[in-house]
Amino acid sequence: MLPEMGSEGSSRVVVPRNFRLLEELERGEKGIGDGTVSYGMDDADDVYMQSWTGTIIGPPNTVHEGRIYQLKLFCGKEYPDQPPGVRFQSRINMSCVNYETGVVEPSLFPMLADWKRENTMEDILMQLKKEMMSPQNRKLSQPCDGNEDGRVDQKGLVVKCCIM
Repeated sequence: MLPEMGSEGSSRVVVPRNFRLLEELERGEKGIGDGTVSYGMDDADDVYMQSWTGTIIGPPNTVHEGRIYQLKLFCGKEYPDQPPGVRFQSRINMSCVNYETGVVEPSLFPMLADWKRENTMEDILMQLKKEMMSPQNRKLSQPCDGNEDGRVDQKGLVVKCCIM
């Protein structure tokens, strides 16, 4: 652990990247809050712990209700000093998401634009869920195909749904 000097001369401990990611993995495996958000590693053999999968169950009383959204998060070598890349695998129409690619645009999602080292993947998923409930996103029409380009998940299932 590396000491870092604070603004008033006090020191705080900076947790190394791999320790931080192990903490996040442990927390993700235990489950989060009410169970509508979860995350974990894509590949247990990924020693650099870069590729993660997240899931958000759409919040009630929105067009997202009942939908299950899959996301990919990529933690580069600079994580947690730099935010992870975040991309929806499931098709979604949201103000902060590029409709064609599913990428959460940092310039349109304040948590990524104003990233702080203390933020976590859990924080990102929870904030995206809150964003789904925001006035500009709660009633946006959604694509009929819940799984972009009919992508197949690891279990060989194709998820399709249509919210009218």
